[in-house]
Amino acid sequence: LLIMVVAFAGARLLMTQVLSNDTVSGDSMQPTLNDKNRLISIRHHSIKRNNIVVLNAPDVAGELYIKRVIGMPGDTVAVKNEKLYVNGKLTPQPYLKTSFMRNEITAWGKAYNKDTTGVQFTADFNIKTNKSTQSARVPKGEYFVMGDNRFVSHDGRAFGFIKRSSIQSVVVWRYWPLNQMKTY
Repeated sequence: LLIMVVAFAGARLLMTQVLSNDTVSGDSMQPTLNDKNRLISIRHHSIKRNNIVVLNAPDVAGELYIKRVIGMPGDTVAVKNEKLYVNGKLTPQPYLKTSFMRNEITAWGKAYNKDTTGVQFTADFNIKTNKSTQSARVPKGEYFVMGDNRFVSHDGRAFGFIKRSSIQSVVVWRYWPLNQMKTY
């Protein structure tokens, strides 16, 4: 009985202080993560550009968002003609798939009976002129995050920068569905 109590307490401590078990809700991280994917993330982990993080929603109390870190403290961030520029340099986005982006725009056009000519998956923006950020650089101790499905994601373009203290954990493993297991 003592061994079971110690094992339970150890597992509970591990899941509340070191690891986090999270479930994706929504489409904002597609095609990388899909609704109902199950993830393991590490708390108190160092944060790097392109990490997928779980954060306390800055605009909905008690909610969590899963987003990708695009801008680190001190960075400039802009998108022009579907291309990401960090600190003025073209930055690859291997997690974005052209076919997925095209399909999202086409589906939107059909759903709303809209002409999709000229519609961008990631609308042009600059953190200096974006009304939620209005800063030339990501402030010290803060990050700029975006969802991979830029067409539908509610992210830093809408709610601004995220303080380090708002980042709960860094995603390291998708374990469900089993046929899509992957480490990050």
